[in-house]
Amino acid sequence: MNPGTAFVAGRVLFPFACGYFLSYLFRSVNAVIAPNLQADLGIGAGDLGVLTAAYFVTFAAAQLPVGILLDRFGPPRVQAGLMLIAALGAVAFASADSLPMLALSRALIGLGVAGGLMSAMKAIAIWLPRERWALANGAFMTAGGLGALAATVPVEWGLQVAGWPALFWVLAALSVLSAIFIFLAVPDEARPGHDGPGLAAQLRDFGSLLADIRFLKLAPVSVVGMGSGMAIQTLWSGPYLRDVGGLGQGAAAEIQLVLAVALTAGFTLNGIMADRLQRLGVTLAQTMIWTTALYVVCLVVVAAGLFPASPLLWVAFGLTCLTTVLAYPISSADFPVEKSGRVNALLNAVVFGLTFVIQAGIGWIIDLWPQTADGRYPAAAYQWSFGLLAALLAATLAWYALPLRARPRS
Repeated sequence: MNPGTAFVAGRVLFPFACGYFLSYLFRSVNAVIAPNLQADLGIGAGDLGVLTAAYFVTFAAAQLPVGILLDRFGPPRVQAGLMLIAALGAVAFASADSLPMLALSRALIGLGVAGGLMSAMKAIAIWLPRERWALANGAFMTAGGLGALAATVPVEWGLQVAGWPALFWVLAALSVLSAIFIFLAVPDEARPGHDGPGLAAQLRDFGSLLADIRFLKLAPVSVVGMGSGMAIQTLWSGPYLRDVGGLGQGAAAEIQLVLAVALTAGFTLNGIMADRLQRLGVTLAQTMIWTTALYVVCLVVVAAGLFPASPLLWVAFGLTCLTTVLAYPISSADFPVEKSGRVNALLNAVVFGLTFVIQAGIGWIIDLWPQTADGRYPAAAYQWSFGLLAALLAATLAWYALPLRARPRS
């Protein structure tokens, strides 16, 4: 490893990766603590979906302001401040004793971790050449997979020892430490400063991006691909394994651990694969199309209830469910570097805003079926909700793939 690569990895990517680890842990933890929340609060699937998805509302709403701030003030200052907000949200969640307060607290957490991915994407665009972006993004997002992994069996152990409020006190402390680490470790020399375009011009850029055909083709498949993957991995995999797979909470957490390991490996392997294929002349867009097609197949199998508790199925799901993250380096390559924060923030806003709809919508659809005496939902509820996602993903993938030859190579 040459000194330049070591510098970027140690002083730029690693501090942001610590924050992204916590972001994904916050995002995924409700999949394991869901039975505890339902038991303590007496809520159904619909309320659980809204509570968990509150994270995505503020996360999405913050994306455009965060994009402007990143382009104007640079990643370390913005991300350090946001992680302190996440810590405040974790404290509030640990102290809450009602559904509205828990939802508000989770919304505050969503705001605090809203820059976890975008700050790193901006830093990567500043510090690395374009041909290294896909590999760097994949390596960075591995930290998110590790956060998802930590939100499985380790969280289940923590619940048995201390309960979910204590867990969130620990997460609050780790968020503060992450903020300090990012602020002190990440160099700020590449900060754009105040001499860039004004706020009005930056806001106009968002309008032009929304009208750009490249964005209009990329956003739908990104929304459904990442939204469905995150909704299932961060919440609905737990109830699905209980209701369709017939597993207890401990056994379900073990399958979720397998899913998280596969997700982590998928981030790394997809980055390496995309990097290698680019050298062979295969565009990032082409790679994303084929890997997303594999995810459609996995989603159909899950929806059909075939082998619901099979570790192999969930390995395949984890490897493919977030392959549309390649949309970020694709969009970064399509627009100037000085706009990279806003471009990816706009994409993230659309993705996470509609992820709220997907995650809550799954709960609303499941609630159309009555619960059994032991509090379970029938397999048909999951077949319809997951099956609709599979059909929608196939449609958006076809829309994106149709004009492939007309798009510039990424």
